[in-house]
Amino acid sequence: MTTAHILGFPRIGAQRELKFAQEAFWRDEITETDLRGIGQTLRQRHWQQQADAGMNMVTVGDFAWYDQVLSTLALLGATPTRLKTVPSQLTLSDYFTMARGDTTHFAMEMTKWFDTNYHYLVPEWTADVRFDGGVDWLFDEIAEARAAGHRTKVVLIGPLTLLHRGKIKSGLTHALDLLPAAVAGYQGLLKRLQYAGIDWVQIDEPILALDLDARWRAAFAPTYQALAADAPPILLATYFDDVSEHAALLHSLPVAGVHLDLVRAPQQLDTLLADWPADRILSAGVVDGRNVWRADLDAALATLTPLHDKLGERLWIAASCSLLHVPTDLDQESALDAELTSWLAFAVQKLAEIRLLKGALDGAPDVDAFHAARQARQARFMSPRIHNQLVQKRLQGVSEALTQRQSPFNQRIEQQRARWQLPLFPTTTIGSFPQTAAIRQARAAHKRGALAHLDYLEQMRAEISSVVEQQEQLGLDVLVHGEAERNDMVEYFGEQLWGYAFTQHGWVQSYGSRCVKPPIIYGDVYRPEAITVGWSRYAQSLTLKPMKGMLTGPVTMLQWSFVRDDQPRATTALQIALALRDEVGDLEQAGIGMIQIDEPAFREGLPLKARDWPAYLDWAVKAFRISAAGVADQTQIHTHMCYAEFNDILPWIAAMDADVITIETSRSDMELLDGFGAFAYPNDIGPGVYDIHAPRIPQVEEMTRLLRKARGVIPDARLWVNPDCGLKTRSWPETQQALHNMVRAAQALRQEVAAQETGAS
Repeated sequence: MTTAHILGFPRIGAQRELKFAQEAFWRDEITETDLRGIGQTLRQRHWQQQADAGMNMVTVGDFAWYDQVLSTLALLGATPTRLKTVPSQLTLSDYFTMARGDTTHFAMEMTKWFDTNYHYLVPEWTADVRFDGGVDWLFDEIAEARAAGHRTKVVLIGPLTLLHRGKIKSGLTHALDLLPAAVAGYQGLLKRLQYAGIDWVQIDEPILALDLDARWRAAFAPTYQALAADAPPILLATYFDDVSEHAALLHSLPVAGVHLDLVRAPQQLDTLLADWPADRILSAGVVDGRNVWRADLDAALATLTPLHDKLGERLWIAASCSLLHVPTDLDQESALDAELTSWLAFAVQKLAEIRLLKGALDGAPDVDAFHAARQARQARFMSPRIHNQLVQKRLQGVSEALTQRQSPFNQRIEQQRARWQLPLFPTTTIGSFPQTAAIRQARAAHKRGALAHLDYLEQMRAEISSVVEQQEQLGLDVLVHGEAERNDMVEYFGEQLWGYAFTQHGWVQSYGSRCVKPPIIYGDVYRPEAITVGWSRYAQSLTLKPMKGMLTGPVTMLQWSFVRDDQPRATTALQIALALRDEVGDLEQAGIGMIQIDEPAFREGLPLKARDWPAYLDWAVKAFRISAAGVADQTQIHTHMCYAEFNDILPWIAAMDADVITIETSRSDMELLDGFGAFAYPNDIGPGVYDIHAPRIPQVEEMTRLLRKARGVIPDARLWVNPDCGLKTRSWPETQQALHNMVRAAQALRQEVAAQETGAS
């Protein structure tokens, strides 16, 4: 019989139960015992869903209170030593302090997990970090699963991926300097799992999909020889890209099985299957763990059948990667019409697809289910709603001229400075301001028809007026309207574009308690009418200071959506860019002279292998430039990027040719800015001077110190002052105090420059 399993399951709950419990705990509304009880309820529900769907083992260890990387550190005792916690006595309050920071501690740095929109907490590697063991939460979960009668497979992030994804802070020359200690820590953990009678351990090593240098490659063999010596059978899991270049290495490792992502990289199968070890399990990831479309069961079965003929019971079936990246259950959904719903599969439905493939291989095919899946896919590709002749005609007319501003930056910026007359180190924010309970309630009431449209408009205008007034009182130089009317930076725009669909309960975890509801791009994208112009025009009418128009860029609109798979992603990005170009033009015509086109997902879309970068970067840069280039020289285009490593793609970021870029840098203490200086980034830059995701309020001296560091990299005339990201999740009191301190820091820097100039003269 074929074994069916998954690499991981969404942990937030179909109704975001974990999110609401986390936030209630942070507000001291529930106890740690209450929170633990809610987590246990979710785990048991998810295990039962796996068992009911016919999975031969449930996956244990994929649950995390905030982030799986942080939970791995807590399990091993390798938490940041600067926080001076006792790893074995870690409380959930300690755990959340590492993730979020508090009034006295900085939060751990956060960045994207490979090329996903999931944010992980970056391990901090210092010479004194230990892997001597930490919390027993995993073993508590194993006991829970067994008590419920489930056969369990434990999942762990592998030691090499854990080290590779961390950042050296002090006392080390290379992350692999910690490998002996890490291996010893994993050996102790695996021995405990073996003693506990665990049947299988899935160890995730997704760094095998990256371009690894010789030292990292060489570390695999001795590491897994040491780990396999006294451990349960190991399933080494790879995903997100092709690992065929490591075929010989993978064949040589003393592991019982290997998982391959055959959705992202089906081409790797032939290479890896050659000389496949006679006793080795192959876990075939044939159901897409990254997108929401129903599987092509016929194609998957065609892939699996020869594998089954060759391997027999040594073939396992799974999703391509953890189902963390898709919503939980389509049966919860009520916002989609029947046609769209018939095209989709969320995590629970993907379990059913795996079961159907298992049944077909084992001689008990569900003919009706296969037929229904086949019909749904055919109906989707033939549906007239996915094609728009206006969009197709416009695509045919796209030329290189659409990507070009009228003049180069050094000429444009002089016109912009003359127009705006901003002070040195101009202050601004990234766009959003706190979304209060009143704002959310009004938006929800309007959506369900309980608040009349004109009443809703009046309430949102009142919020905008308040935000503008408070920014002027704070002394900010460039203002924003606060985005009170927006639920999400992608969802808001997608709701007003043709070709997008939206769920009611399609939530996916982005980080911690932050959940997003990615739109579904099912057809050609078209903007039927202006989206933001009325709000921005109203906001600008309230002030004489410049008011930024705020848009989400084409690459981010693409990356943070579930994208149609019947045409190249580059084509869909270009469709979005053309829609946004129209919006940018309308904003300019309405008198908005600064327009910010946010691209926080630009780096996220980068392929994992450098050989694939140029093709992606070419169309991503082209899409941004098409969206932005249709304005006059004196109109200033801003963009924003955050929570990613940008230094390796700086030439392409420069090629986007935004007049001003704002970036997140405070969690790294401005380290991310070093590359911009070394590259001599040519345009204006606003490095974030405080972390908006932490509840602590930075002091003036702290931000002034960061700005002094920035001055060492960026010329004074091109340095802007701003937070790391939008302020949507913060409260008003902390926002006001933090921005007050930020403005004072900019003023202090201006005084320093004036004093230096006076002294020099």
